[in-house]
Amino acid sequence: MLKKVLKSYDYSIIITYLLLCLFGLIMIYSSSMVMAVQWYGYPANFFYEKQKMNLLMAFVAFLFFAIFPYKAYRNKKFLIFLTVAAVIGLFLVSVIGHATNNAQSWIQVGARKIQPSEFVKVSVIIYLSAVYSNKQRYIDQLNRGVLPPIIYLLFVCFLIKIEPDNGTAVITFLIGMMIILCSGMRFRTIMKLVMIGVVGVTIISPIIIWQLDKVFTEGNMKRITGFLDPFGTAGDQGFQLVNSFLAIGSGGLKGLGLGQSVQKLGYLPEAHTDFIMAIIAEELGLFGVAFVVIGIAFLVLRGIYIAIRCRDPFGSMLAIGISGMLGIQSFINLGGMSGIIPITGVTLPFISYGGSSILVLSICMGILANVSMFKNYDEKFKTEKTTSPSQTVIPQGINHQLANKRSF
Repeated sequence: MLKKVLKSYDYSIIITYLLLCLFGLIMIYSSSMVMAVQWYGYPANFFYEKQKMNLLMAFVAFLFFAIFPYKAYRNKKFLIFLTVAAVIGLFLVSVIGHATNNAQSWIQVGARKIQPSEFVKVSVIIYLSAVYSNKQRYIDQLNRGVLPPIIYLLFVCFLIKIEPDNGTAVITFLIGMMIILCSGMRFRTIMKLVMIGVVGVTIISPIIIWQLDKVFTEGNMKRITGFLDPFGTAGDQGFQLVNSFLAIGSGGLKGLGLGQSVQKLGYLPEAHTDFIMAIIAEELGLFGVAFVVIGIAFLVLRGIYIAIRCRDPFGSMLAIGISGMLGIQSFINLGGMSGIIPITGVTLPFISYGGSSILVLSICMGILANVSMFKNYDEKFKTEKTTSPSQTVIPQGINHQLANKRSF
């Protein structure tokens, strides 16, 4: 039995996850060593050592969630605990939260800081996947099957927004929308939701305009101004983005060499967190950027493939939610540092410095590996017992199982 389980694991996910984490650790050391000494008076390897400890704890979490059966997360008591814990964590942030970079998003626990909004992303993925997989019989009934989970999603996004953490709020909302789109609702039901959303936005728009200074803080407006005219505001709002452009342009095809970045010498703020890809581009060139992008893209596409092949609606939606989280977060980070969208402060998955971020990502990768294991086990071994050698079994994909043979 154990041998069959081990054979069923998707080792391509595990290897890619480990390679990205190790690459990120190397780049955190390279991008932070000057800042650690000059800005904080720490040893050059300060952030490297902290991230190494973060990775060790994260890998233990990955192993646990890769082994623990994902189907247990559908337990009602566990879901209640998960949702209540998420809301309490966000409320605690508003009361005793620690402010960093104009966002009160962290709680100080001893010598460490925890970011509850990162863990809320996992809770949203599990909660929405479990609820909608349990509501398949009446998934198109708005009052009973559709709206209650959406109300919870909007509530936690609102709590994250008022920290304020716009980037994480947007990511959490988009993750929820991806799971809802793949939940099995008919196209007609989805269009009803769209119309409700349009009406809701129309109603609250005057309030947003009236309270624009509260909805968008001074820091938010500076980021938008820096995005719209980075070189015209290079001395203030556009400073970070302009130096990111300089780092990317300096790297070229091969880069300046590992450890040879100029922009990390105090020119580019947050070089080891939000803008670590700019340092990768400067030091390792196009090849370094391609390694990261291809690795993350592989995990996203692999997750989508697992979702399509998985016969269990809950497992499919978990895989979709995790893939969506990786893809959306990566796009927002890379879009911000390259000037495609305004800077949001979102970290690059597996690469940027951050304890809460790498822990949450490792938990998600463990869950995805577990879903993949059960999917492979069902395909390889259970079908052998129920079919003859001459029969070919085609597993129901997400379009059949989740949609109950109805079109999206």
